[in-house]
Amino acid sequence: MADTPLKLFNSLTRSLEEFQPVHEGEARVYSCGPTVYNYPHIGNMRAYVFADVLGRTLSWKGYDLTHIINITDVGHLTDDADAGEDKLEKAAAKSEKSIWDIAAHYTEAFKADIAALNIRQPAKWSVATDYIEPMIDFAKSIADRHCYELDSGLYFDVSTIEDYGRLARAVTEEGEGRIDTVEGKRNAADFAIWRKTPPGEKRQMEWDSPWGKGAPGWHLECSVMGEKLLGFPFDIHTGGIDHREIHHPNEIAQNQAFCGCGGLDEATHSGAKIWMHNNFLVERSGKMSKSSGEFLRLQLLIDKGYHPLAYRMMCLQAHYRSELEFSWEGMGAALTRLKRLVIAVEALRDEASQAVAEHPKFASVLSKFDGAIADDLNTPIALTALEEALAIKKVDAGMKRAVVEEMDRVLGLDIFDLTRADLRIRPKDAQITEAEIEADLLRRKEARLAKDFATSDAIRASLAASGVEVMDGDPLGWEWKLV
Repeated sequence: MADTPLKLFNSLTRSLEEFQPVHEGEARVYSCGPTVYNYPHIGNMRAYVFADVLGRTLSWKGYDLTHIINITDVGHLTDDADAGEDKLEKAAAKSEKSIWDIAAHYTEAFKADIAALNIRQPAKWSVATDYIEPMIDFAKSIADRHCYELDSGLYFDVSTIEDYGRLARAVTEEGEGRIDTVEGKRNAADFAIWRKTPPGEKRQMEWDSPWGKGAPGWHLECSVMGEKLLGFPFDIHTGGIDHREIHHPNEIAQNQAFCGCGGLDEATHSGAKIWMHNNFLVERSGKMSKSSGEFLRLQLLIDKGYHPLAYRMMCLQAHYRSELEFSWEGMGAALTRLKRLVIAVEALRDEASQAVAEHPKFASVLSKFDGAIADDLNTPIALTALEEALAIKKVDAGMKRAVVEEMDRVLGLDIFDLTRADLRIRPKDAQITEAEIEADLLRRKEARLAKDFATSDAIRASLAASGVEVMDGDPLGWEWKLV
């Protein structure tokens, strides 16, 4: 059923490569997790929908999956390089709360969004502050050959390893334009391994080290947790495309130094065989950001009446390497498509899954689905294959259910557990009750049957004023929605 060889796009080599595991029968995946200083926006969550589809695909293909997602609760500065304050320290100071409380609160908020999007739990949530001693040991092991000390901390000298910046194709100083100058750095691209606490200051999170009291650099965390939990080299490292420019090249440099590896013509020298990156979610005003304090959260979608899995559907409708434009119209279309799937499986809910026997209709659609997913996770085509499977007539219903369940194991839309009622989410600011809506719709239906169109139109106008859109002739049978 899942026979097509899996090919994935490797950002390091800029090419499609057939997946060949480092350890036979296993798939070891590391995904860069959130910095838990604020709520995740839906652009952040696209990365985890992508990583989830990747993990589901590897499981579907028969690999024993070990998936790690880290939680960054220290070390990530307000700039992706080496400028600004620690994001957690800044958030704690602003809220007048403990940095530990800030991290715990936003970690739980992130995990709640993970659950709402039907993203599978990783094998382990690796928390940065649980690995401070291994980080210090890692830094000590490379310090003599690859690092130098300044008043502000211990810095990695990127000239000491081969092919620095190949992942980002940033091999000139101009290519590293986001890195601010730190006095004393040998090269513009050099980055902090350990950041010393400035004289006269005390951080909420700081530890003793051979280079003074301070905290680890953000890039160091992922190198250490990846090596400790998956071993070098592991199979796949994922993250957003923004990580491809600075964070992941710096992580790779540390991995090369730690392993004593050569250049990146051999991809495993980077610490992972394949590096994969999802593209941005954008809105018309540009790439979304938390910096203004105003950003789209999953909860905002729910508050406006959209089920979280409608956002998952929106993500699946675009290839993970393409930009995905967000709009409320697009959310509405994704919700409608999800509703159609839920309606289509209603007839199969009471059927027991049967083994998929040889059937030309099923064989064709499964081949299309498998070919799409094996082609670098082409979820847009895979979705059409799912819809085609549901549209097949005059076949055994139990077999049909089994085919659809197999496809949804990869897509993760949870369509057999969703109901129409689940998908009719009441907007937070809606004033009218559902009972009032149904009563008005019944009166309107009676008026239309009596050909009293004036009354019908008046009821429709009154409902519209209350935020209810009446959908005459709605093929989905929803009849109305709150807008």
